[in-house]
Amino acid sequence: MKVVNENVVIDGIDKTILNFLMEDAKKSILEIARNIGITGAAVHQRLRKLEKAGLIEGSKLMINPRLLGYKTMAFVGVYLDKAVSNPQAVKKLSEIPEVIECHYTTGNWSIFIKILCRDNEHLMNVLNKNIQAIEGISRTETFISLNQQIKRQIKI
Repeated sequence: MKVVNENVVIDGIDKTILNFLMEDAKKSILEIARNIGITGAAVHQRLRKLEKAGLIEGSKLMINPRLLGYKTMAFVGVYLDKAVSNPQAVKKLSEIPEVIECHYTTGNWSIFIKILCRDNEHLMNVLNKNIQAIEGISRTETFISLNQQIKRQIKI
């Protein structure tokens, strides 16, 4: 691994290690090392360098929200009264647990958010009572996801 023009450049061994972990983050370092034909210490050292360079942002446990009753995913375009309302609106949006992503965008909306709700009624309540009540938000445009068809990381 090396850094060129602020980009991390990885070799074939780094790619193989990362692909193993992206497929199954619980895979042991020793199992990866055996598959690649290098020592566990070498795998560990490479992972530390990739973490230090910022390529690996950490690891986390992913929960299936559907099994907890969250069956409605929606994307909401948020229109602001003024661009200066953005920091305050984002702060208030971050306090709404159903908001799981928030993006500052170009185009029609100032902010684009992804939210998870139990059902359409829950979605309506979150929109009406929480999101549209935020000072600076003039209106919203909502798109309900019927089915997420692709979910993946960037290919390395």
